[in-house]
Amino acid sequence: MKTYLLSLSALFFFGLCSLKGSSQNKNPILPELHADPEVLADGGRYYIYSTTDGASGWGGYYFTCYSSKNLRQWQYEGIILDLKKDTRWARGNAWAPAIERKNGKYYFYYSGDQGERKAIGVAIADSPTGPFRDFGEPIVDFRPKGVKGGQQIDVDVFTDDDGQSYLYWGNGYMAGAKLNADMTSIDTTTVTVLTPRGGTLQDYAYREGTYVFKRKGIYYFLWSVDDTGSPNYHVAYGTATSPLGPITVAPEPVILQQRPEEKIFGPAHNSVLQVPGKDKWYVVYHRINPAYIDKKDGPGFHREVCIDPMTFDKDGRILPVTPTK
Repeated sequence: MKTYLLSLSALFFFGLCSLKGSSQNKNPILPELHADPEVLADGGRYYIYSTTDGASGWGGYYFTCYSSKNLRQWQYEGIILDLKKDTRWARGNAWAPAIERKNGKYYFYYSGDQGERKAIGVAIADSPTGPFRDFGEPIVDFRPKGVKGGQQIDVDVFTDDDGQSYLYWGNGYMAGAKLNADMTSIDTTTVTVLTPRGGTLQDYAYREGTYVFKRKGIYYFLWSVDDTGSPNYHVAYGTATSPLGPITVAPEPVILQQRPEEKIFGPAHNSVLQVPGKDKWYVVYHRINPAYIDKKDGPGFHREVCIDPMTFDKDGRILPVTPTK
């Protein structure tokens, strides 16, 4: 699906990586090009789902899964959802997934193109590696009341301690709502616009990529700033006392940003992993493959998945993450 040219040797190498997975103890952690990673800890393994990158105009149409026991060696688990074959409504732009295990099922949420506009769909499986069965129609295909622009993309799902699950989405705006017990529909009476107000492209002006987690009673909201093809694409955050806000922007909101001296550009659109049973955390994110940093080479759709530790101070503030190689 890639529109750029690869040598025969590169094709052979990538083919082996796809079959065997990645065993390199360094960033990026996955072979080839991926973006918008979602990470799941389940049954003693970790799973990563992502946008399949490298297609001109963000034209990827399927999702893959990789799994690992140690966050270093990743095994390719195959294509888990092909929008062209496995859905009735989405034909492409398979972007930015999220996954949640509940009631013995795995619910895979994703963005897809239904023609004139983007929408959020969901597919269901009995295993984290599928096969996934699409629900059959979008579960979010509208902008919240009062929102004039933006897209229905970049979905996230969070389940609170009481078992209530929430869905978040939006590009240009951040919205959230309660998921109904079926996990395939939202309670439209709870739809809330959560977009953090203010900020600039140098600090916390909201663009997309919401991710929500909870630690020690605090709800953390992370989001991406600027454009995914910009070296300045970075992560900011705020906190709340409830899953539907309001959000208070952190005093020092930027927690992940580029390191040009290391040729690390545009690190953002993240998920967060807590090692089960431990207060040990990682941020999983994408950044621009430095070989494509020039605008003419399509930096926005030539991205790679990385992982680095994330820590907190004694007051619960997230400390800046150093993106590494």
